[in-house]
Amino acid sequence: MSQTKTEQHPDPQALAQEVGDAMWSRDHATQALGMQLLSIKPGYARLSMPVRKDMLNGHHMCHGGFIFLLADSAFAYSCNSHNHNTVASACHIDFLAPAREGDILEAEAAEQSLTGRTGVYDITVRTHDGKTIALFRGKSARIQGEVIAGLQQAG
Repeated sequence: MSQTKTEQHPDPQALAQEVGDAMWSRDHATQALGMQLLSIKPGYARLSMPVRKDMLNGHHMCHGGFIFLLADSAFAYSCNSHNHNTVASACHIDFLAPAREGDILEAEAAEQSLTGRTGVYDITVRTHDGKTIALFRGKSARIQGEVIAGLQQAG
């Protein structure tokens, strides 16, 4: 069994940060929604998103699709933090409470399992004051390539 990229890199935290920076530089969807990458570590990421008026549904609540997108973005950063190109193979979300205009949502993604080419990640979406809004579970699949091409050979 080959070593993972994190095991080969002398500083897994520096690798995660480099990967996060590279992904962020080309992640126009998250930037357009006002998200911020607050923290990234190997197998972990935390992002925030302000709930704007143009994100509200007909009930004056944040549309669930935006909450899902925030959770999915945190999932993406956490599962790609090892510098392997990784995509979602399945995910599920439970909406627990509404988010309102002006709320700052935070999605915290944590790797629960990483075996071979598959992983399981739990993401909790909360308001900035700690109220849980949604629980998301994502299953990842590693595909060919690296987020930062050539870094594995250089490491």
